[in-house]
Amino acid sequence: MSATSVQSSREGFIDCFNLHSKNDTPLSHIVYGPENPSHESVFGFLLQELRFATPTTPRPQVIVTPLDETHIQSAIHCAKKHGLEIRIRSGGHDFEGASYISEEPFVILDLFRLNSITIDVENATAWVQSGATLGELYYEISKKSRTLAFPAGYWSTVGVGGHLSGGGYGALLRKYGLASDNVIDAKFIDVNGKILDRKSMGEDLFWALKGAGGGNFGVIVAFKIKLVAVPENVTVFKVRRTLEQSATELVHKWQYVAPSVHEDLTMALRIKNVNSSQAGKQTISVGFESLFLGGADRLLSLMQENFPELGLVREDCSEMSWIQSVVELADIYPAGAPPEVLLNKTAAPKQYTKQKADYVEKPISVEGIEGLWKVFFEIGPESGAMHWTPCGGRMAETPESETPYPHRAGNIFMIYEAVYWNEKDAAVSQRHIDWVRKLYEYMTPFVAKNPRSSYFNYRDYDLGINSKGKTSYEEASVWGVKYFKDNFKRLAEVKAMVDPDDFFRSEQTIPPLFGECSTSLGK
Repeated sequence: MSATSVQSSREGFIDCFNLHSKNDTPLSHIVYGPENPSHESVFGFLLQELRFATPTTPRPQVIVTPLDETHIQSAIHCAKKHGLEIRIRSGGHDFEGASYISEEPFVILDLFRLNSITIDVENATAWVQSGATLGELYYEISKKSRTLAFPAGYWSTVGVGGHLSGGGYGALLRKYGLASDNVIDAKFIDVNGKILDRKSMGEDLFWALKGAGGGNFGVIVAFKIKLVAVPENVTVFKVRRTLEQSATELVHKWQYVAPSVHEDLTMALRIKNVNSSQAGKQTISVGFESLFLGGADRLLSLMQENFPELGLVREDCSEMSWIQSVVELADIYPAGAPPEVLLNKTAAPKQYTKQKADYVEKPISVEGIEGLWKVFFEIGPESGAMHWTPCGGRMAETPESETPYPHRAGNIFMIYEAVYWNEKDAAVSQRHIDWVRKLYEYMTPFVAKNPRSSYFNYRDYDLGINSKGKTSYEEASVWGVKYFKDNFKRLAEVKAMVDPDDFFRSEQTIPPLFGECSTSLGK
C-alpha cells in the first residue's frame, strides 16, 4: 500500500469512526492518529518489551482506546471498510509484540480503559473486563473476601484479556488449574460487530476462547470467572541455594517431588546465573518459591516427609493472606509492600528480552542439569533465567481436549526460558538472542517431543510464522500444533465458522479450515 493510500485509509477510518461512534466523549480522547500529540505516549504506555520500542518499529495508523462496546464495533467496521488490520492489546506483555505491531497498515484496539470488575461473593463469581490487569482483579477480590481467590499468573501487570484467553497459570495451578479452566462465560464481539455471550456464541467458540482466543476470533470484552476457595492464611517460602549449597542435587530431587506432592503446595524454581563469591567466577542461584494453602506447621511436616534435603525451617516460612502472597510472589515489589501496589499497571520493569517455553515429561539427569549450568556460564551474570513450574494435581486430571491448552497429564513441569539485557546495541541484542536459542537447543533431548510443545501465551516466532496474506492450515500447523497439539484442527474449524475471511490475523493467528467441520457454531 502506497503512502498516499495509507494516509487515505487512516483518514477514512477516523471519519468513519467519528460517524459511527455514539459516545459523547471527544474523539481526540478515544482515537489517536499520528497527528495527535499523545499518539506515541499511548503506543508506549503498555509496551513492555523494549525490543519493540525502537524508532524503526512499525507504528499504528490509529490507536483506539474504547470506553464501551460501541467503540469496538465501530473500530471493526471501519478497519474492514478501509483495509486496515486490527491488533488487540490488553496489557502489552505479548512476547513478540503481536498485540501492537504489524508490518501491514494497522489499528491498535487498546482495551486498557475497559477495566471494570464486579465481584459476586455469594456465588463466588466475577465479571472482569479485558483491559483490567491481574493485579487489579486480585485486589478487587481481596476487598470483598479474604477466602476467595483466582488462579492466574504471578505478574500483576499482565492484562486479563490476553492472559485468560491464552491459558494463564500461577501459584494455584496444581490446586485449581489454569485461569482459562475457571472461565464460565464471556462477552465477545465478532467480525460482524455482533455482541455475543456463551449462550449466543455456542460451545465451540466458547471452548476456543478458553486458551486460543487472543486475537484469533474477535474481541473478548469481558470474562465471567469462577472464584476459588483459599484459607484465611496461606504460607509462602522463598529460599535460595547455590551450586556450593548442593543446588544441582536439589534441582534433580525437585523433579520427583514438586509434581507429585499434595496439590495444596506449588513449589516453583527460579534459576539464574550470578556472580560467585570467588572473584571473576559465576555460580547458579536456584530460588525455591512456594505457595502453600495452609499453615506453616503442616507445610513443614509435608516438606520434611517429601523433601528434607531442602532443609526448610520455620524461619523460612511466612503466614499471610492470599492477597499478600500475590504481592510477595510477583517478584517485582519490595518485601512487605501493601496490596495497593497491585493497582500500578506499569510496575513491571521494561526490558530487552527474548523468551521461549518447553514442557518436560521425564526427570532430567544430574549430568543433564550440570550441562545446563555450563550453558548459563556463557552469558553475563543475571542475564539468563529459567522458571520451572510443576504440573500434577488438577492439571493431570484435565483431559487434553477440555480446552485448547493441551499440556496436561504426562507433563511433570513446564519451563520458561529467557534472556535479559539493557543495551540498545543491535550486536548485543543478537548475542543475547543467540544465547537463549542455544539454551533452547541444549534442552532438546530433555523436553517433550512430537511435537516439541510450547505455550501460546509465551508466543515465539522462532517456531514459525504465517506468510503474508492468506495462510493455509498446513503452513500454520508448523507452529500451531506446538501450542495446541491435536486441538489445532478444531480451532481452525471454529475460525472458519466465525471469521471465514481471516480478518483477525497476525504472524501467528489460526487460519480458517473449511470443509471438514465436525462441529457447528451454536450447538
